[in-house]
Parts: sequence; C-alpha cells; structure tokens
Amino acid sequence: MRTSRRGFFKAVAGGGGALISYHMRIPSAQARMSTALPPQAVGLLYDATLCVGCKSCMVNCKQANSVPGGALYTKGMKTPPYENKGPKGDEGIWDAPTELSGKTLNIIKVYKNGTCEQKDRAVNGYAFFKQQCLHCISPACVSVCPAGAFRKNPETGAVYYLADRCIGCRYCQLACPFGIPRYEWDSAWPQVRKCQLCGHRYQGGKYAACAEFCPTGATIFGKVFDLRAEAARRLALKPGEYYDFPLKTVGSSETTRRPVARYAEGVYGLVEAGGTQNIMLSGVSFELLGFKKNIVKFDLPSLTWGYIAKIPSVFAGVFVAGTIIYKVTHRKDKEG
Repeated sequence: MRTSRRGFFKAVAGGGGALISYHMRIPSAQARMSTALPPQAVGLLYDATLCVGCKSCMVNCKQANSVPGGALYTKGMKTPPYENKGPKGDEGIWDAPTELSGKTLNIIKVYKNGTCEQKDRAVNGYAFFKQQCLHCISPACVSVCPAGAFRKNPETGAVYYLADRCIGCRYCQLACPFGIPRYEWDSAWPQVRKCQLCGHRYQGGKYAACAEFCPTGATIFGKVFDLRAEAARRLALKPGEYYDFPLKTVGSSETTRRPVARYAEGVYGLVEAGGTQNIMLSGVSFELLGFKKNIVKFDLPSLTWGYIAKIPSVFAGVFVAGTIIYKVTHRKDKEG
C-alpha cells in the first residue's frame, strides 16, 4: 500500500495508533538503499577547466525536467523557449538564477579573484563551477526520510524523489552534507526539488540533459567506474599536453582536442560522504569554489540510521499527547 502526504496527515488526525500503523508500511532506509556502488551505476564527470559558462546545461536541465523560470524565456514561452518572441514581438523576460532552488536543479557559478586575467587560476583569475546533487553512494537524504520519499535506484544508483510520499518534514535538507535539496516555498503543495540524473529519460535511450547538450565536454555522462578512470587519466597528464576530451558521454567517439589544464587537486566526490556518483575536476581549489572541505570521508547513513528508527515512536508520542491535551482542553466546549 502506497503512503502519501495525505495519508500521513490522515494518520495524524486519527491519533498515534494510526500513525504507528502508517509508519509500519514504510520500508526502512536499509531496505531502500545499499551502501555499495551498483556495478552499472551511472553519473557525471564535470571538468571545470573545460567549462566556458554558457549555461546550456541549466537551460536544457529546465526543459528536460519541466522546471519553469531561471535562465529561460518566460513570456509567451514555447518550445524551445529561446527561439520565441513575446506576444508583442518583444524579447520577453529572462532570469539568471544565482542559487539552487525549487526552480533551478543545476547551476553554473563563477569564481573571481583580482584582475580575473586568466582562467582557472586562484590569483588574478576566474573559474566556472557547477552545483547540483552529487548522488551519494550512501545518501543521507534517503536514510533520514521518515516517509520513504527519497530512494536510490538499485541499478543506476541515482537518488530520486517520490513527491506523493513526502510529508514536508525537510529532514533531507538538514541531512545533506552538500546542502543540495531545495524546498518549494512558494507552492501551495510544495515538493523538495533536486537533480534526479534525468532518470525519466533513460527509457528513451537518452541520458542526463546537462551532459547531452554541453558543447565543450565539461560535463559528460557514463558509468561511474568509467568516469573515475577518465578522471584519473586526466590527472596523470602533464599540463599543456594535448588530449582528446570526449563530448557528452565517456568513451564517446566525438571528441574535442585541446591542451590539458593544470588541475589543482584530486577528484572531488571520490571519498566525500563515502563517495558520490557525480565527480568533479577543477583548476582551482574546491574550497575556493565554495565546496565544503570538512565533509567526513565515510557514509553518513551509518550515523543516521540509529536515529531515524526512533522517529515513528517520537511522532506517535507527540500526537498521542497532543490528542489527549486537545480533548481535555476542549471538553468544556462540547459540554457547552
């Protein structure tokens, strides 16, 4: 039996007994995910040294996931939106978001320092970087969700969201070490939004839109093990050495030949929070780009499972106590 937000509130209205019964129908976090990387797991490799900040990934992410606003033409919008004029021939309204939100699941930002003369340099340079869900191998959002709204696909490993199960507690936002999930505060029936690796496109033989439409190969899609090998190859090359960077997918026959930049660090996402399926390379320190450096190197669910198991009983106790208090305090209202 499927549990939903409406079902949750019915359980609340019915008292603690119904709430306990409601939670017994939700599979445990351990049952919803694995701590191991599936052999066919897929993800993204983002190489900031190849990014030119065109934001094609943002535009196509919004189109592929039906997310309105932000970097899209919003007046008289049709498909594709950037080829249409407004109803009076004007250029309409364009919006360039500066942060992830319920309407922006993937964003390109820029680091600047001093004179900004040279790309991918920390001093007097600039660098583009990409933020979106990293799809943890052992996601904390899945482990803390009391309603089972977050799941991990057992084959692709992608972390996805079931809106009809969400109860709006936003524990996922608190648990995510990367601060990714965003809540739709301006919606009458809000959801939690984040990148889901375009899982809905796989059945049609497609893949993540941000990679498919990246013109420089800064973002490529593929199996995680292949992406890791590709990242290792790039790190092993000497700065200035020419390399055929694959476009769209790892191992693609379509490539772009260019000199390798000097990479500042290793691969971000190999060990952070136990490892992620979306990994990154950069010519500038990830810390300067705003990525947290104090994230633990082990999977966070090993800490959260012990606590999340207690949530059903805590909820039940709160609502049973609340029901008793309500009946006591409103007894005179009924008698009158």
